Amino acid sequence: MLIDFFLHLKSRKLPVSTKEFLTLLEAMRERVAGHSIDEFYYLSRACLVKDETKYDKFDQAFGEYFKGVEAIPGLETDIPEEWLRAMMRKHLTPEEKAKLEKLGWDKLMEQFQKRMEEQKGRHQGGSKWIGTGGTSPYGNSGYHPEGIRVGGESAGNRTAVKVWAEREYRNLDDTVELGTRNIKVALRRLRKFAREGAEEELDLDGTIEGTARNAGWLDLRMRPERHNKVKVLMFYDIGGSMDDHIKVCEEMFSACKTEFKHLEHFYFHNCVYDYVWRDNRRRHGERFPLWDVMHKYGRDYKLILVGDATMSPYEILQPGGSVEYNNEEAGAVWLGRLLDAYPSAVWLNPEPERFWEYRHSIDIIRRIVGNRMFPLTIEGLERAMRQLNK
Repeated sequence: MLIDFFLHLKSRKLPVSTKEFLTLLEAMRERVAGHSIDEFYYLSRACLVKDETKYDKFDQAFGEYFKGVEAIPGLETDIPEEWLRAMMRKHLTPEEKAKLEKLGWDKLMEQFQKRMEEQKGRHQGGSKWIGTGGTSPYGNSGYHPEGIRVGGESAGNRTAVKVWAEREYRNLDDTVELGTRNIKVALRRLRKFAREGAEEELDLDGTIEGTARNAGWLDLRMRPERHNKVKVLMFYDIGGSMDDHIKVCEEMFSACKTEFKHLEHFYFHNCVYDYVWRDNRRRHGERFPLWDVMHKYGRDYKLILVGDATMSPYEILQPGGSVEYNNEEAGAVWLGRLLDAYPSAVWLNPEPERFWEYRHSIDIIRRIVGNRMFPLTIEGLERAMRQLNK
């Protein structure tokens, strides 16, 4: 079966080699991973995929191959529960998906309220009630082009316009060891030096001049060190689809903490609304109204928003569109206020630029920020820093 899996990956144009496949077999023989599909997925990806840019293609090929699996030869155990759950999901063709109707925001919320009042029990695989699997716009683990996810894990479609579930995020690590100095080099384009602080740096030119004027007697002169005077205000999108980009965001966060003396940061989810937070562990109890943030930090701050801008368009344009709570004003309104408060601003997007044209929400955000969206790559960072220096 694993040989067929290897050939399937090759047929999907993934550059997997025989040596890497043998490494996977050796790891399986040594019981490096258990019998859950998640453990096998991470082990096989670690052994077979050398380039992070191939992760999406590997995920697609892995999902195609293990769809509906009932048994794996050579494993003398029961079928893992995760596999059985995956088998319960409906797998729709593109044609079947296209037939499913988007209800629109008002009708979606109205029918959800009715289902909550009428439903008495659990449902699986249907097209109407709140349940699991199936094509209903309400529930989890199924598919609908525009629905409300209630509990459970995401099925990976990223089409939910609202989520009813407790969500936990973690703070970005600012001590992560960077694999490259290139991010720091790109950030150094955003600098405006000024001498400040105590006199603790040797003024070589002044010392030479003073010594010469002093008939050769040494006249040591000191001066304050130069520091980067630029002030930076950063907003990081956290959770949901941004989980795919934690590594590059942590590298970015760590580099910024090193490069900018005057740095303030906050978190938001998907789109900025009326409040933000500093600590994801206390985000429900320690929130900062966006009005207060804009009044505290002046217009001389450079604004950098980091997020994949991948969400339901309702989250940007519709009051109550947030997946977490019923916001009174649309995200676009708050984003506009933020950009008015900080005219020197950019949006950094970790999603590959080649995918931007396929995401409606990315196009909306790009227009709101005045086409000042740049990819979170070295070249994109350099362009963003030039924009902020204008």
